Amino acid sequence: MALYAIGDIHGCARTLDALLDRLADAAGGTLGPSDTLVFVGDYVDRGPESPAVLDRMLELEAASMAKTGPHCVFLRGNHDQMMLDYAEGVGDPELWWINGGRTTLASYDARGDRQLPPEHLDFLRRTPLTAEGAGYAFVHAGLDTRRSVADNLAAPDPQIALWTRQHLSADLSAWEMPVVCGHTPVAEPINEPRLVAIDTGAVFVGRPGLGRLTAVALPERRFLAVETVDAVSV
Repeated sequence: MALYAIGDIHGCARTLDALLDRLADAAGGTLGPSDTLVFVGDYVDRGPESPAVLDRMLELEAASMAKTGPHCVFLRGNHDQMMLDYAEGVGDPELWWINGGRTTLASYDARGDRQLPPEHLDFLRRTPLTAEGAGYAFVHAGLDTRRSVADNLAAPDPQIALWTRQHLSADLSAWEMPVVCGHTPVAEPINEPRLVAIDTGAVFVGRPGLGRLTAVALPERRFLAVETVDAVSV
């Protein structure tokens, strides 16, 4: 009955598979319906295989629904939102293009897709902003530090849930339970009473302290990471 939260993948499909293998080993050899995986978003952009990552998410989603694999929760990240906005013609298309969308589009072109696959976009549309379980709240970037976690979960602010970094240096006394997030690359996971941050910059190979994909086992807060094995050029 393992529970793992998994950090920002950013198109690193081979690294994701390596981490899932490690989590399965840690759970006794396989991940089954009694286990839970919470993905904190940013499946796409910057890394070389965003389409393969989304294919993997769809496989995990199908196994989760069929109860032949771990129960999965897929949260939305800011890069996932930018991809949706680009596909739907919302806002400035250059925002996604200059923040990793160029690499994502090139990876789709390389496998012969002339447009973003509807099944990938539909998957991203199904992703919620927040989740709760085992005494923890989960979100991509963070929550409003002026509001309780319960209030945040009841009515999340998309701008904060997808983009904020304010909580990293703010008073978190308004939060009544710990929050698990990604979004901001850190050399080592943050492990504080009210905050667990697990984006260790899988896509930022070569930058000091980064270049790893990290998961955290809850509630024991045991961190498991793998070095990035994808060919990344950011």
